[in-house]
Amino acid sequence: MRPADESDVRARAERALLKRLRGRSLSVREAGDVLREADLADAEAEAVIAAFLDNGYLDDSRLAEQLLDGALGRKAQGATAIAQTLSRRGLDREVIDIAMASLPDDEAERALDFARQRARGMSDLDHDVALRRLHGQLARRGFRGSVALDAARQALSELT
Repeated sequence: MRPADESDVRARAERALLKRLRGRSLSVREAGDVLREADLADAEAEAVIAAFLDNGYLDDSRLAEQLLDGALGRKAQGATAIAQTLSRRGLDREVIDIAMASLPDDEAERALDFARQRARGMSDLDHDVALRRLHGQLARRGFRGSVALDAARQALSELT
């Protein structure tokens, strides 16, 4: 390739990465995937990632914080689901461990809040059916088995 062609490829790859970053934050691994899709050589991709890291466009720790905020807020997820999300987004184990250590110790409360919201719609169901469904919903949200079951039981008992 001519040098002009290489710089054109890099410029297109950088634009593609910036476009993706406008839509949502990316992990370093996800950014690498975008650059590979743009057919950028590994050495060039590493240089682009280093530049984006230096400029603050990529920051796995900040991404982990954003994902935690979303998971704890509007998504009402448990620790298991949060860890899976962080891993799926390609964050390093160290970043995931730090993020998980910063989780508040309120998983039982979050599970109960979610269970209370869902239990209202199950008042016409048989108790065992409602318990099974509610427990399943909590488990799918990543709440541990005992936490999910306790929250489901308490939320259903509060209805009666």
